[in-house]
Amino acid sequence: MTREFRPIDAGMLKFYATLSAESPPESVNWPLPEQRRGWDGVCAKFRAPRPAGLIVEDLRVPRDGGGEVGIRLYRPRGHKLLPAVMYLHGGGWVLGSLETHDDVCAEIADQAQVCVIAVDYRLAPEHPHPAQLEDNLAVLKWMRDEGMNYGFDPARIVAAGDSAGGQMSACLALWLRDHDGPQLDGMVLIYPVLGSSTDTPSYHTNADAPCLTRSDMIYYLDAVLGPHGSPAWNDPYAMPLHADHLHDLPPTFITAAAHDPLFDDALIYQTRLMEAGVAVKVRIEPELTHSYMRARHVSGPAGAGFAAIVEAVRSLSHSQVLPG
Repeated sequence: MTREFRPIDAGMLKFYATLSAESPPESVNWPLPEQRRGWDGVCAKFRAPRPAGLIVEDLRVPRDGGGEVGIRLYRPRGHKLLPAVMYLHGGGWVLGSLETHDDVCAEIADQAQVCVIAVDYRLAPEHPHPAQLEDNLAVLKWMRDEGMNYGFDPARIVAAGDSAGGQMSACLALWLRDHDGPQLDGMVLIYPVLGSSTDTPSYHTNADAPCLTRSDMIYYLDAVLGPHGSPAWNDPYAMPLHADHLHDLPPTFITAAAHDPLFDDALIYQTRLMEAGVAVKVRIEPELTHSYMRARHVSGPAGAGFAAIVEAVRSLSHSQVLPG
């Protein structure tokens, strides 16, 4: 599959203009608190109201070795036992929170009729890999143990996430495979980071793309993996494209934006999943950039892309199959 070039959608560019006012490209050089406030400001400007009829609850989950992980649970009313989606937010492992992705998770829960559990994992660089994997494993264990008490089926769990959240979803599935854990029912990877190479063709073609640049990604990779050459750079539980093989993984839906440095990660991962006999579907968005899901209410193509994400979540959660 190759990239189809089209001009960036006008609504997407409108979103980027607002993003740049709050969190300009040079923000990666700001002190961490300022970076995070800037991204929080972008998300607040585009935050949509939660759909009516959702039960939303904040909880704390114990972590092995001490401490807790915050989660937010979204459950549509009127259902006794729903499939569950573990949602891992993007932000380069450095930015983002339960608040930045609140409306996204609420809409997925409502439209796909699933219980969404959003994870407030520890952020880098204060907490580099494997802190995020440890937190996500703790939440998954809680979901398996406590799901029946919160209205979702602990035997039907899909992992979903955007950008860094896509990386964490894929790494979680690899870890479960290699440690004989009950496997996920599916993965929904939204413009995911899947490898540590920043020299793929799309990294250079889209080096200065709106919403995410090559230099941004180098900064984020350094933050979560440590200095270049550290063991994490080749750890498949940090970057799944370093896995020896991708056999025995759950069916996977991937959405890739053509104007995104990460575009080739999605296609490389698709090829390797197909070679391993894993069911995989990739949807290419020729007019969109990284972070397009955030622009779903101001961009027609982004709205259609989000609808496809919701359908993938619904199909994998309720039927354990990829959408047609």
